[in-house]
Amino acid sequence: MARSSVRGEGARPRVRHAGELGWDDSLYDENGDPTQRDGDPARRDGDPARGKGRPVQEDDRRADGDGGPAPENGQDSEDGPRPEPQGRSRHGGGGRRRGGGARPRRRRRALRWSATVLAVLILGTAGAGYLYYQHLNANIKKDDLNIGDAKDRAAESKPNAAGQTPLNILLIGSDARDSEENQKLGGAKDTFGGTARADVQMLLHLSADRTNMSVVSMPRDTLLQIPKCTDPDTKKTYAASTLPTMTNDSLGRGGPGCTVATWEKLTDIHIDHFMMVDFAGVVSMADAIGGVPVCVDANIYSHTSSGHGSGLKLEKGTTSIKGKQALQWLRTRYGFEDGSDIGRTKAQHQYMNSMVRQLRANTTLSNPNKLRKLAETATDALTVDDGLGTVKDLYDLSNELKKVPTKRITMTTMPWVYSSDGNRVLPKPTDAEKVFRLVREDIALDGKDSKKKTEDKASSDPAAADDKIAVQVQNGTRTSTLAPVSGRASAVAQLLVGKGFTTATADSTTALTEDETVIRYPSADLEGDAQRVAKSLGIPFSAVEKSTNVSGVTLVVGADWREGNTYTAADDNNDTPKSADALNGSDTEACMHVDPDYTW
Repeated sequence: MARSSVRGEGARPRVRHAGELGWDDSLYDENGDPTQRDGDPARRDGDPARGKGRPVQEDDRRADGDGGPAPENGQDSEDGPRPEPQGRSRHGGGGRRRGGGARPRRRRRALRWSATVLAVLILGTAGAGYLYYQHLNANIKKDDLNIGDAKDRAAESKPNAAGQTPLNILLIGSDARDSEENQKLGGAKDTFGGTARADVQMLLHLSADRTNMSVVSMPRDTLLQIPKCTDPDTKKTYAASTLPTMTNDSLGRGGPGCTVATWEKLTDIHIDHFMMVDFAGVVSMADAIGGVPVCVDANIYSHTSSGHGSGLKLEKGTTSIKGKQALQWLRTRYGFEDGSDIGRTKAQHQYMNSMVRQLRANTTLSNPNKLRKLAETATDALTVDDGLGTVKDLYDLSNELKKVPTKRITMTTMPWVYSSDGNRVLPKPTDAEKVFRLVREDIALDGKDSKKKTEDKASSDPAAADDKIAVQVQNGTRTSTLAPVSGRASAVAQLLVGKGFTTATADSTTALTEDETVIRYPSADLEGDAQRVAKSLGIPFSAVEKSTNVSGVTLVVGADWREGNTYTAADDNNDTPKSADALNGSDTEACMHVDPDYTW
């Protein structure tokens, strides 16, 4: 609580009214200035906790950046004892008048009354601020982080040499029509109150050293296997999907914790937090943030004769959008690019990058009223896990996110291929796994990290003759979305026999899941043999590893070699695949291509 002082004899300083909930303009000075925060979805809380309702007197506007409820029992604040008015002792006894007479009792009573009223007002406004902070905390909706099987969780991220740990946050956009406002914004009246779907899914990776941030979007039409999930409220258990299922269905299987479990199963990336917002939340947040500039290369009207489309209508060039129009932009599929969910994902990336730049440059957010609105809106719009369940948690996260310069933010889309019917997409073999590996290993997707994969040196153990090397071949071509290639182990075993490895055999009883082809050996005396098999097939030595899970040299044909007799190794570097369609946060030239059928 700020120090107070008395000017003049018996004068009472002006105190902020309790109805103003203890908010203080000095909360927005340089030390706690929310205008310095990033425009990231996880960083728009406008944290009021930085003052916790500390009232401020007209003659003392200093913010200590910490704040808190008023001290009890008349104790001094953390700033130290209040300064003494000149000529007056600490205990209230004043200096004598020039003539040496005592101070009149009436004057002493007036001063005592003034001090009492002042104390009540200070405690009252501080209490109101604390109550408002609690009100904001109560706004935030919470749900379980991961409701899949605990044994299936991805391992926690490892800290770097400095002891710093990366953060992985799943951002989810729900299409729920569970309220009148969401129904009006989302349309599709026949689905009112139906099962919500996770139509937007973005994994935000904040590097351990906080120098870069990568975002990986997964198209909502991605087919994959959703794991078993248990609804934390109803205790209903949803069995794992037996057939490839659209990833946005995960939200309806017990909540956002199932979407998190689905991501961990696919990517083997440990997710620390999630943040979810619905239609109404997007609109209110977009209004609170203010206009965000976006670009289209032609006039666009996302509307069909049958009533489909988001309703977005913009002129060619750059337009600042907010509120309902921002939601339309984020939902537009008819009119962008080829009309698929991929085009919509690119539009979402452009909006998010532009929003970050806008928030960082927007000095109007120093306005306390705007920040109060942003804090109120953000806390009311979000559903998060318990680890982000308070204003302080969100504020701390925003401080971490704002350390990343805009030029080190990279938006990408999970590399994909069309499914057999052309109506859905699948993770692209090799490329999708490479993106996931880079995230797991905390390697920036903007290509500016110096880390490189290193190939193991050739073994000092001499290899046996080819016809003396026993090789067992297993089929590991199964993926989370694709069935194993029938007969693949036998085909590669025959390929080895043709190369002189006459004792090579296929293990037809085992169907594994390996993203990349690997050769394993159980002991050092077989390392040379394993490397000899790798060399004969063009497999890099980096794919040869020691394992106690095999009894001899074992070749597992992975998803990166589902067909053909020639193995093509993935690029042995840490470059983000071109198929990820990376967009840098500082790119101000991005402009969405409009389908000519949707111009006006």
